[in-house]
Amino acid sequence: MSEHKKRSYMNPYLAGVLIGVVVLASNFISGRSVGSSGAVKSAVVAGVETLAPSHAENALFYKEYLSGHKGNPLNSWLVYEMLGVIVGGFISGIISRRLTWKVEHNPKIKSRTRLVFALAGGILFGIGSQFGRGCTSGSALSGMAVLSLGGFISMISIFGTAFILAYFFRKLWI
Repeated sequence: MSEHKKRSYMNPYLAGVLIGVVVLASNFISGRSVGSSGAVKSAVVAGVETLAPSHAENALFYKEYLSGHKGNPLNSWLVYEMLGVIVGGFISGIISRRLTWKVEHNPKIKSRTRLVFALAGGILFGIGSQFGRGCTSGSALSGMAVLSLGGFISMISIFGTAFILAYFFRKLWI
């Protein structure tokens, strides 16, 4: 595909409605909502349990988490959900011919800078999701789906903060 051709993406309003349908269906079918932080937590707990079993048995965080699980923490539907998101993203990229190994960024910065800031943002988001006891889909989307005031406050806070900080970090992607 030539660089000059405009890439077509899904209509953002349709994508938002579809995300809402998935959240509502998840609540209806499983009694809980979707979210990625639970899958990451399961992977971390399984890793610690494998590499340092005595630490996992004695540390309060791991002990409480493992006592609530039957068997392997990786055998959680949230882990399968995240694997589906990753595989689905790759399939979507292949079908739409947008899957490349190129790092998109502002011409004024290097790919390494863009990747370092993306990694730092991901780490900060992961830490924040643990402080907030869930990721954005868990606190904002799911909360709004059940008309929780906290869900609306979370969504306003997330997008408000992103809107304010975007001005300072915009040169990393445009």
